[in-house]
Amino acid sequence: MADFLHRYVLPPLATAGDAVVFSVRAVREAFRPPFELKETARQLYEIGWLSVPLIAAAGFAVGIVLSMHTRASLERFGAEALIPAALTLALVRETGPLVVGLLVSGRVGAGVGAELGAMKVTEQVDALEAVAVDSFKFLVVTRMVACVVAMPILTTVMNFTGIVGGWVAEAAITGMAFRTYFEAAFSIVQFTDYLPGTLKTMVFGFIIAMTASYIGMHTSHGTQGVGRSATRSVVLASMLMIAANVVLVRLIFFVFPETAE
Repeated sequence: MADFLHRYVLPPLATAGDAVVFSVRAVREAFRPPFELKETARQLYEIGWLSVPLIAAAGFAVGIVLSMHTRASLERFGAEALIPAALTLALVRETGPLVVGLLVSGRVGAGVGAELGAMKVTEQVDALEAVAVDSFKFLVVTRMVACVVAMPILTTVMNFTGIVGGWVAEAAITGMAFRTYFEAAFSIVQFTDYLPGTLKTMVFGFIIAMTASYIGMHTSHGTQGVGRSATRSVVLASMLMIAANVVLVRLIFFVFPETAE
């Protein structure tokens, strides 16, 4: 029994505790100077701006698919007029934030894990420390801040392009004008529907950045380790994000009870 605990139970618990300490340190360092604004801006460009085409294309496609499925369901009850509002509500509450989180986890999580892993195994991290640069703040904190800031913006892009995609699908069938569709889409959607789902993506961004950074900064075994770090970053970040989403949805219902109605 003792051998089982030492081999299979204690190592994962030790890793989880180390990751929590790593994350707490990143949050603390984010509020301490120097703030590495130039590197943070560069990471915002890499993480946020370069992700916009992917998010916009995915949002447009998701909007079209959701519109077709929503129409197929509401036509049975003669409620076709609710299609724009139902699609928008589904997008801003859950579909948009979760899809953005998974897409960013795949694109950014793998990139950060591989990049930091490569720097670790080639001793570039040690080289930064040798020239008096705080490698943790420069490499980890900047990516965390950029990811947390970029996620709500990318979610807004996803929601907008999803609504446009829904309108394209609806216009192809009924010829509905965009203004009419837009007004119908926001006839029952309130700001309290948009705000919680968008803000929770900041937590998703934190999870993605911390998971990828932690795995990347603890990479070993050369180039094979870099590949494993990229894969583990995506898988673990996605799993943690989905688990966190369950908790966040329940918390949103508690803080914003009107969203549960």
